[in-house]
Amino acid sequence: MPHYVTLVKWTDRGLQEVMDAPQRFAGVIKMVENLGGTIQIYSTMGEYDFVAIAEAPSDEIAMQAALQLESAGNTRTVTMKAWTLDEATKIIAKLE
Repeated sequence: MPHYVTLVKWTDRGLQEVMDAPQRFAGVIKMVENLGGTIQIYSTMGEYDFVAIAEAPSDEIAMQAALQLESAGNTRTVTMKAWTLDEATKIIAKLE
C-alpha cells in the first residue's frame, strides 16, 4: 500500500478542546482502519504538534481521510506521499 506522512498542527479550536484529543485520536485511527489503511500518530515538539505515518489503499482514500480529518476543524495538515528506501532504490535503478 502507498505510504503517507502527515504533519499536523492544532487549530485554536483544537487547542481549546485538547482534553478531548485522546478520543479524537482513537477516532482517526478507527476511521483510517475502516478505509482499509493503517496509521501511527506521534506527538512532536517544534513547528508541528503531531506527525502521522499512514498506509492507505490508494491516493483517493488517503485524500478522503485527510479531508475528513480537516473538516472537523481541530487541525490543519500537510500530507506527503512517501516511498520506502527499497521502493526509492528501485525507482533510482530505472534512471538512465
